[in-house]
Amino acid sequence: MSANEPVLERIRPDHAPALLAFERENRAYFLASVPDRGDAYFAEFDERHRELMDAQEAGEIHFHVLVAEDGEIVGRLNLNDVDQADGSAELGYRLAEKATGRGLATRGVRALCRLAREEYGLRRLTAVTTLDNAASRAVLARVGFGAVGGVTLDDGGPGITYELDLGGSFGREWSGSPS
Repeated sequence: MSANEPVLERIRPDHAPALLAFERENRAYFLASVPDRGDAYFAEFDERHRELMDAQEAGEIHFHVLVAEDGEIVGRLNLNDVDQADGSAELGYRLAEKATGRGLATRGVRALCRLAREEYGLRRLTAVTTLDNAASRAVLARVGFGAVGGVTLDDGGPGITYELDLGGSFGREWSGSPS
């Protein structure tokens, strides 16, 4: 990430107000490509944020936000279902509508892949996206994730599962060095 660009930060308790604003402001935009979080998510946000902090402290998740210079959150990038025994986690991410089209998702995912390997000791990431989310599929491909198969999503729709070996054949792509 270069100067004047949002910075990837590990989520903290004080991110809660800006994160809630990010989710509210982009709810309709997100709905076009991912299932809605539902009204309870917003009504119980503070409690859920505290639970996420506890899960992160326990090493079960690693959540991050992209924070602009003014403190506004313009993206979130998460590692869910962390399994230290096999060195794996599932990647999830979303960008504010106004932050799309500038390569932020690709740079943010690359940065998180580096953290996953170097800081969290992970060796493999998976990601799932809907068939019709071309932007997300493009980000995953640019970073070096490979499609490994179809999946039925929680909402019953079709999706694709991707995988990235953080130390193997995809290393050049996720590091950002030339292929």
